[in-house]
Amino acid sequence: MSTSRVITWEVSGSQGIETAWVELGDDTLRGRGRAVGTVPEPYWISYELDTTDAFVTRRLQVTVESVDGVRTLDLRHDGAGRWTANGEPVPAVDGALDCDLGLCPLTNTMPVLRHGLHLAPGEREFLMAWVSVPDLAVLPSRQTYTHLGQHRIRFVSGDFRSDIGFDDGGFVVDYPGLATRLVRAGGHGRLGQVQ
Repeated sequence: MSTSRVITWEVSGSQGIETAWVELGDDTLRGRGRAVGTVPEPYWISYELDTTDAFVTRRLQVTVESVDGVRTLDLRHDGAGRWTANGEPVPAVDGALDCDLGLCPLTNTMPVLRHGLHLAPGEREFLMAWVSVPDLAVLPSRQTYTHLGQHRIRFVSGDFRSDIGFDDGGFVVDYPGLATRLVRAGGHGRLGQVQ
């Protein structure tokens, strides 16, 4: 059985906003999103994300438009640990299970759901196929997720650290330094931050 959600974040990391349309199955996730940002330069982005069983990334397609023109990325995981970007092998990220689209809170969901880290104690280290925005370079990123208590996870990558709040479904609510989820206030169509 699958559920659908629409989530909007104010993205402080890009001084922009992002909306994701998500379909969550028992152990799969499909999403598509749109974002605009002004840091490090004005850009708009659209993406589609598809996972296989256990929330392992199958494919991430991204299009970015900025003053430098339009760039696209078709990032694929073959299910055996190997990745390609626009058909070219990316051996530096081989072995990773997840993509991590820069400035995109949705891509924190897959490893959290796979291991239930938003609900139960544990610490996991991951290799991610990290995609920088807006240039769409694919780079290896070592990341550690540590359960701090119900719905809170400490995220560490290099010298960056943030204690992220998640909801019951494993989606980011508050990511200090990156994003805060927005919600409808009082049914009047206004958006406000989740408290």
